[in-house]
Amino acid sequence: MTSPGTLYAETARPAPRTDPLDGDRSVSVAVVGGGFTGLSAALHLAELGVSVAVLEAHEPGWGASGRNGGQVNPGLKHDPDQVEADFGARMVAFSGNAPNVVFDLIQRHQIACEALQSGTLRTAFHRRNLAGLHRTAEQWARRCTDVSMVDRETIGGLTGTDRYSGALLDRRGGQLNPLGFARGLAHAAMQAGAVVHGGTPVSRLRKNGGRWHLETPSGTVKADKIILATNGYTGDLWPGLRRSIVPVYSAIVASEPVPDNVMPTRSSLYELGQITVYYRKDRDGRILMGGRCVQRDISRPKELQYLIDYAVRLWPALRGIGWTHAWSGQLAITADHYPHVHEPDETVLVCLGYNGRGVAMSTAMGPELARRAIGGRDADIAIPVTGIKEIPLHGLWKSAVQARVAYGRVRDFLGL
Repeated sequence: MTSPGTLYAETARPAPRTDPLDGDRSVSVAVVGGGFTGLSAALHLAELGVSVAVLEAHEPGWGASGRNGGQVNPGLKHDPDQVEADFGARMVAFSGNAPNVVFDLIQRHQIACEALQSGTLRTAFHRRNLAGLHRTAEQWARRCTDVSMVDRETIGGLTGTDRYSGALLDRRGGQLNPLGFARGLAHAAMQAGAVVHGGTPVSRLRKNGGRWHLETPSGTVKADKIILATNGYTGDLWPGLRRSIVPVYSAIVASEPVPDNVMPTRSSLYELGQITVYYRKDRDGRILMGGRCVQRDISRPKELQYLIDYAVRLWPALRGIGWTHAWSGQLAITADHYPHVHEPDETVLVCLGYNGRGVAMSTAMGPELARRAIGGRDADIAIPVTGIKEIPLHGLWKSAVQARVAYGRVRDFLGL
């Protein structure tokens, strides 16, 4: 069942039928996790003629893939020069092109998900952040023509608020209904020949006779290879994996339709600050505003009053506007803020840790994982394969995240 309270559950395309596993099945590749990573990998594997089954504990898009802000953002957390120094130019190009992978898939498979390649705005209200945006824009300008800076007057016209000193506009980005996209990917994968089982949590992995046995409450899947794609909802299926990422809750509150002069652009926007706030206007004229929240599931708009108050600060005309939906979900943060690909066994692939940029990056990882699953360790992919590294003092993560969020909100409020 999709997370209760999400606006997407009411507006997305109908979910495809994904019955639970009933008995035993044998495939070449088994994918654990029915989010963007797993579904994209399954789709590309099936299109190449590989027999593949996706095992999802709930339904496709149940986790962060179906609950996120719907922002299709290019690039990674780090600037292009830093990414190139760490991993080479190929990873820069791959991350920058990731939104195009999303929108091309949507076009190719005619996925109804309110997709719009309308650009992404990174905004700054502090001078130090504005200087950083200029550096980022200059670095991207050396590599593509899709990124430019906009001044205070222009960003004011685009957003309807005078909050920002300037912004970076990246025309490669955009927005979509993420649950609709996840359901569309599932449908496309099934049309290509993949099997998708919802309501089928994997309780144990074991290797027997050179093949993997994925045990579930309703049967066992035998596979030559497995792909683990559980991201912020990673458990203990593989030793140490859960402790290699920090699951962090992010939340979204959705308004009633707002006046036209509130966020007149349909670009996705996220602020540069101590604690990121992000928002967009959807097809129906609602503001979807998101940010870090308490480390638990929420379902009532009043639990996100701080985001509602901030929206009124941006647009006083929203005073008195109703806020109808609120929800949260877990994304995965890595220690170095890069997505991680692991291969702890020559027949096991793991991909997780998108650090808030999962819509584009996780989808783009699908064909990469498919190629690696088919070609093995001889198959070169855009993101380097690394070993699993547990985060020290991982058991303290929840308290540390709560303290960091509180500290960041105070600094942003004070303008520090």
